Amino acid sequence: METSLRYGGDSTALRVKPPTVGDSSSAVRIHAKQRFRIDSNTRLQLNGELDTQIRAPTFFSALLRYFSPELSAKIGAGVRYDGRERLHYTTHAKKLFPLTQFANFVGKGRCDFDKEFKQPTPSGAAELVWDILDFQKDQDVRLKVGYEVFDKVPYVQVREDNWTFSADANGKWNVRYNLGF
Repeated sequence: METSLRYGGDSTALRVKPPTVGDSSSAVRIHAKQRFRIDSNTRLQLNGELDTQIRAPTFFSALLRYFSPELSAKIGAGVRYDGRERLHYTTHAKKLFPLTQFANFVGKGRCDFDKEFKQPTPSGAAELVWDILDFQKDQDVRLKVGYEVFDKVPYVQVREDNWTFSADANGKWNVRYNLGF
């Protein structure tokens, strides 16, 4: 199970996952992710979030994800529930294009649908990713520069082993520490 602590620039308290869109609360949230292997290229991924202030779940998702090694691509489909008591269907796709041994171009997209499949909400990004293995002894670093296509927002991410710092051109930022469970 993967668990991480997250803190964002819009926060007034430490929380385990940033609030959902439109949620301005700063309560502590406990977020967990678990992947179950179906076969060598297929996983069932479950995500859940519990808001400790209201003592109720505020997010849950179940995604079936498939990785195609021949295409260096991942696709997925599943359901998402958010704290506003809305159920969404979701599809994901991600394609990696190697540039060098340690640099890649990544295209990714997601589309959420309401339960009647009438209101699609697309999102997508293009990223340049540079992995620096053994940046220092036993320390790996990943630099990511991306552009969110639908919102037209550039962003940057620096990841060092368990620490991740993300920021975008709108001034939003967050820091995440992976507890490594």
